Amino acid sequence: MQTIEMNKKAVSLLKQWDPFQEGEYAYNVEITEIVKELHCVDHPADLAKYIRDVYEHTHEIWIPLENCMDISYKLIAVKYEAKSIVQY
Repeated sequence: MQTIEMNKKAVSLLKQWDPFQEGEYAYNVEITEIVKELHCVDHPADLAKYIRDVYEHTHEIWIPLENCMDISYKLIAVKYEAKSIVQY
């Protein structure tokens, strides 16, 4: 899987997540920031904290870390799937 495909999958997962039920197009800024961070972070807990901080900052609504952990595990899985496929 190439980086572009990984990013598309990550964006799709984050749009589906919709933590505040505002619709899938309400979080473009947050999604962009999280996908960029996904490339730098390897641990789900670190990514979950980042996700919570980004959404809290822009929406001023607290999200339980457990909710962010669920999506972070999915995103990290997409990242490792992309890393595991050898490109020829």
